[in-house]
Amino acid sequence: MQSKMFRFWPHVFLLSFLWLVMALPSYAVEPFQVKEIRVEGLQRVEAGTVYATLPFRAGETYTDEKGALSIRNLFALGVFKDVRIQTVGRDVVVVVQERPTISLVEFTGNKEFDKDYLVRMMREIGLFEGRPFDKAVADKAEQEIRRQYLSRSYFATKITLTATPIDSNRVNLNLAITEGDVAKIAEIKFVGNKAFSSGTLTDEMSMATGNWWSWYTKNNHYSKAKLNADIEAIRSFYLSRGYIEFSIEAPKVDISPAQDEIRITISLFEGAQFQVAGVRFEGNLLGKEQELKSNVTVDIGKPFDAEKANESSQKLSKALGNLGYAFARAEVIPVLDRVGSKVTLVFKVEPGVRAYVRRVNISGNARTRDEVIRREFRQIEASWYDGDKIRASRDRIDRLGFFTDVQIDTQEVPGAPDQVDVNLVVVEKSTANWSLGAGYSTAEKLSLQAGIRQENAFGSGHYIGLNVDTSKFNRQLAINNTDPYFTPEGVSRSTEVFYRTTKPTTLLDTDYKLINQGVGLSFGVPYTENDTVYFRITYDQLRVQDGTNLPQTYKNYVQRVGSSSHTVPVSIGWGSDTRDSALAPSVGSVKRINVDLNVIGESKYAKGTVQYQHYIPLSRKVTVAFNSQLDWGEGLGGNPYPFFKNFYGGGLGSVRGFETNSLGPVDETTKLSIGGAKAAVVSLEVLTPLPGGGNDRTLRMYGFIDVGNVFGESQPFKFGGFKSSMGIGLSWNSPVGPLRLSFAKPIKKSSTDKLEKIQFQIGTGF
Repeated sequence: MQSKMFRFWPHVFLLSFLWLVMALPSYAVEPFQVKEIRVEGLQRVEAGTVYATLPFRAGETYTDEKGALSIRNLFALGVFKDVRIQTVGRDVVVVVQERPTISLVEFTGNKEFDKDYLVRMMREIGLFEGRPFDKAVADKAEQEIRRQYLSRSYFATKITLTATPIDSNRVNLNLAITEGDVAKIAEIKFVGNKAFSSGTLTDEMSMATGNWWSWYTKNNHYSKAKLNADIEAIRSFYLSRGYIEFSIEAPKVDISPAQDEIRITISLFEGAQFQVAGVRFEGNLLGKEQELKSNVTVDIGKPFDAEKANESSQKLSKALGNLGYAFARAEVIPVLDRVGSKVTLVFKVEPGVRAYVRRVNISGNARTRDEVIRREFRQIEASWYDGDKIRASRDRIDRLGFFTDVQIDTQEVPGAPDQVDVNLVVVEKSTANWSLGAGYSTAEKLSLQAGIRQENAFGSGHYIGLNVDTSKFNRQLAINNTDPYFTPEGVSRSTEVFYRTTKPTTLLDTDYKLINQGVGLSFGVPYTENDTVYFRITYDQLRVQDGTNLPQTYKNYVQRVGSSSHTVPVSIGWGSDTRDSALAPSVGSVKRINVDLNVIGESKYAKGTVQYQHYIPLSRKVTVAFNSQLDWGEGLGGNPYPFFKNFYGGGLGSVRGFETNSLGPVDETTKLSIGGAKAAVVSLEVLTPLPGGGNDRTLRMYGFIDVGNVFGESQPFKFGGFKSSMGIGLSWNSPVGPLRLSFAKPIKKSSTDKLEKIQFQIGTGF
């Protein structure tokens, strides 16, 4: 009985307590007219800020609702950590406690990210000096730093934020970072693959378990984004080989207890391989069946290739877009015959409504003038939409080199289905560049090179450049300017002023010197999207300063025309460039022809150059590159060909493995290479990404074969006289320019040739 009473009493107490609470009178403030408002507790915040936030003024009515709203508004300012409102008679007292102000933000232990990067990150979040300290914002900043480290595979990173109070209600913040070791991929395992080995599938991924080059590529560092991209690469690999029903599960990622190793397991289902049985079309082909069907290039009787099917679909859409159907759709639908493992591809064509371009909108160009961009547009406003012209416009704007990103999209005009707006968004980059370099060798000692160029001067699209070289043997000062639209039709104009001196590569201060100075003016006239004709006239003055080691050929020239001569060569040239990239091409070609003719002055001559480059992609990673160049010069009117217009060969850009500019005629007296009036070179390269570098096209290795030589004006041009070499090399589009390193073994050479097996240069093309 007693135990039952003990169990009952707690319920009695609870009910009694609730009854007392409900019976208490309400102490809500009755509305009253405010006589005075006072603010207490302010240190840095102006009282006016508080008064402006309150929803009432002196002389107005105060209510509990207005008091609650006042508290919410004051907290929303983000500068107070406590707010109370008291009423004393008809006075309202606002009592606040300010948040401490951040006096200093420090980082310790950070190595992967520099301090400036972390400071910018904190500022974007709202944690910086002079800002009120908010623990919630600090926690957000801490999580963001941790996320940045996770993105670089630092899973063991620990971050400790310490807020140290100092005088005047301020705090110093210290974010102590313990980075730990980067987590590296120890294993990538595939489950369910039968048609292809795990090694074959791993080759399709950018991530790997590591190799000797991983210190640069970091391909053994885990990244969720890279893993997702690799999963899509594997999916594309299977779909392009007929496995239509291929599927892949979410990868399983296991991290070791020490958080320094990662093991990835990828489970997949291959399914059957389907062969293409046929193709058919549905929808409206606009009466242009044969023209549109020619865009479909899938192979009947071969395994289904999703990439080719999608390319055909895109070609159909582009062909319809070229006819003015801006929102045309050409969807490919595979119809499966699982019994026979066959697939029929159905292309469903929906052209929609033909449209014309109402307006071309440009945004993102803060420095570059609108006209610089608009003059590259091939799509004209108020004309029929043309997909090819829009794509050509985008490529031309991108090739200007003024932007890091160029995006074009087409937007339907609301209420007008037959009109579209073309929106171009650009992201500008800095086009003002300066370079400073130095070199040291036993012969030249210290030499300095400096250059300043502005590729988009004042947003006008003009190029302005200044180059200085203080080399002991080859000095120069050159100033040039190019106006790409000297005329509204796109004729370019270039001007150049130059001063150059050349000395032989010996150590004698008494050596001869060649002083070359002049000015040049050229025009480029485009007549197709890829072809340009060039015209140039140059005034060129050469002065031979006598001294030791002057070659006999040079002496003969001085005896005939004097130590100073003037020429005014006129040039005409043609160039065509269809490459997909200027720095790392994989497809396309370059063709160039140039002829110089001089009939004014002491030397009369003609010279010409023919060059042809071609790039063939053997696969997604391997490219074959072919380069050939023929140079020819001849004196006119019984005059010998001038030595200062000679061609040179040997080294990078010519026949590798031979010393730079060493091929061809040699002066009998000084044994110096003097070049020749005829030259030829043929090169073949096979380029592939560096092993372990994924598909990084900026860093590639190559194997090569070079054949060529230089001949004097009186020497016969004989293929039997060509030198040759073969070897391997490294190509890197570095931040300072294209870098080429080669190791060559001369194949056909003579005992007098100057060899140089290892060669290195920055700024060399092919």
